[in-house]
Amino acid sequence: MRQSAWVLLLCSGLQLASAADVPPALMDRAFNRLYNTDFPGAFVLLDEYVNAKPEDPLGYALRSSGYLFSELDRLGILEGEFFVDDKRIAEKKGLKPDPAVREKLMHAIQDAQSRASKQIAAQPDDQNALYSMAASNGVLLDYTALVEKRQISSLSSARTANEYAQRVLKLNPKFYDAYLTTGLTEYLVASLPFYVKWFVHFDEVKGSKTQAIENLRLVATSGRYLKPFAKILLAIVSAREKQPEEARRLLAELAVEFPENKLIHKELDKFTVHIEGPRPNSR
Repeated sequence: MRQSAWVLLLCSGLQLASAADVPPALMDRAFNRLYNTDFPGAFVLLDEYVNAKPEDPLGYALRSSGYLFSELDRLGILEGEFFVDDKRIAEKKGLKPDPAVREKLMHAIQDAQSRASKQIAAQPDDQNALYSMAASNGVLLDYTALVEKRQISSLSSARTANEYAQRVLKLNPKFYDAYLTTGLTEYLVASLPFYVKWFVHFDEVKGSKTQAIENLRLVATSGRYLKPFAKILLAIVSAREKQPEEARRLLAELAVEFPENKLIHKELDKFTVHIEGPRPNSR
């Protein structure tokens, strides 16, 4: 199976709601720590949120994302070459997932989904609960596809995440962060081989890369918490579509916003060298 379909799945695990009742300062700080790859700092804030609102599924969904990205970072899956080289995406050797992290991640997903399901049963239009379901399924999708290397199995989670995101957008078209999920799904379906599309159906998905990019740009412009992630995804798309100047522009913006993220600076340097050539040695 062609592996380019999975290139944009990395960040879908952090597709969380910009719900009205979320404490903005606390959630802003948690997302800032995650974007800066300060996972211990992020978990302190996540624990604070969960302790304050133990019945809110959003906190557990974000906690599962923290476990996911800390593991992706540890395993080197966040390196740019991983997404440019399809063979590395498909490679099943070399990765040694941490079983303790997996257990915590799965437990957080279960916590999020059990609470979200209960709230949806009582109030079907609960946007926060619906998007928590989309987010937790996005985390499961990423872990299954990128860490466990079971790409076909992950399609079920991708479909479920998209269904919940579509429900949110029907209720609130200005829930801009949800467009990240639908944009990712459009790109995924557009990249799947025909014989896989024959057996896998995604509701309200055309499989259009153009639509995928439009959705991501909408999030990059108007998203609440996922604006930086939309830029990361657009940078990946630009790199794969042979548009290094656009990828460098997006990474340069991210490097200013998140100075502690060494990986963003590393990838920016690579694109700069690629475009401008090696810098002469200083005398």
